[in-house]
Formats: sequence, structure tokens, C-alpha cells
Amino acid sequence: MVGPKEKKERALGVRLGLKGTRCSSDKCAQVRRPYPPGAHGKGRRRPLSDFGKQIKEKQKFKLTYLIDEKNLNRIFGEAIKTQSSVSGGVGAKFIELLESRLDNVIYRLGFTPSRLMARQLVVHGHFFVNGKRVRSPGYEITKGDLISIREESKNDALFRDMREKLKSQEVPKWLILDAEKLEGRVASEPHDVEVPFEISLLVEAFSN
Repeated sequence: MVGPKEKKERALGVRLGLKGTRCSSDKCAQVRRPYPPGAHGKGRRRPLSDFGKQIKEKQKFKLTYLIDEKNLNRIFGEAIKTQSSVSGGVGAKFIELLESRLDNVIYRLGFTPSRLMARQLVVHGHFFVNGKRVRSPGYEITKGDLISIREESKNDALFRDMREKLKSQEVPKWLILDAEKLEGRVASEPHDVEVPFEISLLVEAFSN
């Protein structure tokens, strides 16, 4: 049965990787049913207005990074205040802030197949940052931070065979993964991030 997350992906017409490894397989709903859900889903998609495109782009961000409207507004406001610290302006800074969230970093390191699972495991206390347990998925990771799996959790079924899986894991250039120790370090601020978004549309949406 196709879950609600995949239905949302179909409604947006883009693969956002919300279901982890399933999203990169032939089982992905966007592959099997490449049309919007509902009785009229197979009909031709109506062209969106400029406002509609902006709203759609905001939905992509919220679904991908698992944040609500309030937090999206807060992070964008922070991006506006600190945009001078990166090249690319407010859009690039906004992506940097989203990618710096703990749940996203855990996902990027390959410790979990999806951000949703990363979020759940953080809340349950399975991850440490610089030797201290952090239970907030939105905790902001900075350059030099060390992310590790709680020692007692390494024997859990979720992590038991992870060392082998991580040996072939490719991580972004701004992260360093130690598969043997089951830990990762932030080498720099997030950069060169490939995302399925039109960041300019989001900037326009917040500018209105």
C-alpha cells in the first residue's frame, strides 16, 4: 500500500526520498504511478500560477527537511540576517542552515536511510554530538562537530551491521565518515548541495 508520504511526492510530481531506500527502487510510487493521486490523477496537470509554484516549492522544502511553516519562516529569517557569510546570497545560506540540522547530517552520513528515521533515532537518544547526547533533530551542527552513535546502541539491530554498509557510503565533501568507529565529523559548512528545488521561487515566496 502506498503511504501518505509517497502520495505527497506524487502530488508534487517529484521524488524527494521521503521513504529512504524504497525511493531509489522500482517500488517507488513515483515510478509505478507517475501521476497525482486521486480519481483525476491521470489527467493532464494544470499549469500553476506564479503563486502556486511558490507554494509548491515551499511544500517540497517542508516535506524534505521535515519542518513546519513556523520553522521554515524562522530559518529563512536567519538566512536573511547571515547571508553575507556565504556566496550565493540568501538562498545558499538557507540551504546551508537546513543541511546543518542534526537529523539531516545523520542522514547524509548514511547512518539512516531517511531523514525521518534519523529524526526518530535522535529523539530516542541514540546519537551524541561531541560526546553529549542530543535529542533535538533541529540541533545546529557546526564545523568541527563530531557525531557518533551511543555506545549502548551499537548492539541494536538497527546498527549491528552498519559498519559493512558504511564502507561503500559516499558522503558530501563537507563531511568526514569513519565507518569503523561509526562516527562522522563536520569538515566545513555545507556546500555544493544538490537539491530538487527552485530556491529562487522560495525566496520570491518569502519576499511577497
